[in-house]
Amino acid sequence: MEEVARTHQWRHQVLIFAFPFGSHPSFLLNLVRRLAGEAPAVKFSFFNTSTSNAAIFKDGRRNHNVFPYSVGDGLPEGYVRKQGVPAEPAALFLKAAAGNFRMAVAAAAETAAVEVRGVVSDAFLWFAGEMAAEMEVPWVPVWVPGLRSLVVHLHTDLFRQKLADSGDDKEKVINFLPGFEAIRKVDLQEGIVHGDLESPFANMLRKMEIHLPKASAVVVNSFKEAEPEMFDILKPMLQKLLTIAPLNITPSTSIIADEYGCLEWLDKQKPMSVAYICFGTFLALPPHELTALTEALVESRVHFLWSFRGNPKESFSKEFLEVVYVQGKLVPWAPQTRVLAHPSVRVFIAHCGWNSVLEAIMAGVPMICRPFVGDNALNARTMEFQWKAGLGLQNGIFTKDEVMKAMNLIFDPYKGAEISRNLKTLKDLALEAARPEGSSTKNFNSLVELLTK
Repeated sequence: MEEVARTHQWRHQVLIFAFPFGSHPSFLLNLVRRLAGEAPAVKFSFFNTSTSNAAIFKDGRRNHNVFPYSVGDGLPEGYVRKQGVPAEPAALFLKAAAGNFRMAVAAAAETAAVEVRGVVSDAFLWFAGEMAAEMEVPWVPVWVPGLRSLVVHLHTDLFRQKLADSGDDKEKVINFLPGFEAIRKVDLQEGIVHGDLESPFANMLRKMEIHLPKASAVVVNSFKEAEPEMFDILKPMLQKLLTIAPLNITPSTSIIADEYGCLEWLDKQKPMSVAYICFGTFLALPPHELTALTEALVESRVHFLWSFRGNPKESFSKEFLEVVYVQGKLVPWAPQTRVLAHPSVRVFIAHCGWNSVLEAIMAGVPMICRPFVGDNALNARTMEFQWKAGLGLQNGIFTKDEVMKAMNLIFDPYKGAEISRNLKTLKDLALEAARPEGSSTKNFNSLVELLTK
């Protein structure tokens, strides 16, 4: 690939810096592929860890002008991931990231000298702004979650000041910013007012807060019609705010494999009868919640498709695994967008990560939200109380009764229909934003102009 890059006469290049965890790198790559399609004479150099690049480029899709380059992952030689410390690889990556990206860019420049005209980075990688300033080119950070979580991060000082005297009152309502009436202190991301405020991740977010207002434009994976109050808060704080979701309304089904037969199994189920369960790539339920969820599934007799990361024989009881043969299907991975779009799927039980929220909206599938980390709790409260398009859980955890109650509501012909109507309203707004004259389309075109002119 890099050999091809050297021999082609590119007009200029744009450097892309990825944060190699969760859905961040795949979202950034999808955005870059769209940009590359609009600017075939521009080279897009995608800097990411070799492990992450191998995962996200394996789908076989290729743009002639997108080239992956490797960046050090910050892990010591022989590193073994510790059980119960899921954030450690990200912390080690961040600690070494600024130096590693500089080295990777310098090494790539020696073999593929093409003038740089822009730097696009995951918004977490604040140092990309400094590198862009040194090169005197635009810096465009990309915020993968929604607008609300960015509002919180860019008001960290305000939140700490206003909530300083709230003590252990986790239910304290955020009443000092418009559009936050349903948000409580406990819903805020770790590193704002609770958790380790000096962790590598918290420090990274703190620096991001300082640097984002200097960026040429900030791209956000949302559409302003869904979060108008959040958009209005952020717009005056940033030089340019570009909401671009939904990025892919109709993903090509031919490139999303279904190696475990999920769709074939769904074809055999009744319409709107299945619970689809997935908690992302790295998240795992504690044993007592896993038991509560399985008991609720068995008692409710709801058929389920579960994308489960782990060893089922070690995680589930023998009795539950026998139920699976009759009532469900366990797979290590599922083509999520295709699954959610299937007419048999009625509810999505998930961690409420932002990408999952957007996918649920576009598929019109209500969510039952069990938040884990980051913006999950903010998203869950937004789904339940702002949009009334999903349901949360008492104390944010699974109990058998809570799962049963939530599923009964969603499967109820009247209450479930109300949630579905609210989801349709959101989907219609998203489709409007993606029309040729819609807000997201115009913003994407502005981004193309900024980076490829």
